[in-house]
Amino acid sequence: MLARAGAIWFGIMLMAILNGAFRDVVLVPRLGDLGARAVSCLTLASVIVLVTWISLPWVRPVSTTDAWRIGSMWLAMTLIFEFGAGHYLFGTPWAALLADYNLLAGRLWILVLVATLTAPILVYLAVHNPVNDGDFYSPPTSAR
Repeated sequence: MLARAGAIWFGIMLMAILNGAFRDVVLVPRLGDLGARAVSCLTLASVIVLVTWISLPWVRPVSTTDAWRIGSMWLAMTLIFEFGAGHYLFGTPWAALLADYNLLAGRLWILVLVATLTAPILVYLAVHNPVNDGDFYSPPTSAR
């Protein structure tokens, strides 16, 4: 399960990189840096939820604990990539990396991290609730 979740995270990471490129090329010239970052963060958080919704049946968590493990793993991998690759590979200064966490300055990156952590559990709970007591992994059966 965790190996499949890791594979999904790599897909999310690629989408995040494309999202950042789109932000820099298309959004920044139109909205300015702060506006572009806000739109980009909201877009990426939405993509994370959508990818989770589509991929969770393949990952197959069997409990809420599994869903929390997936979200925790994704969050850890995101932070390691952000700070490790961000600083050591791309040369981004620590101050610039940490600036994205300043909500008082209008930075919304923390919402992406919240989505990364909580999307697996929220999707899991959305499909495993008393109202929807069907099997998440099986197609619905027709009423007779």
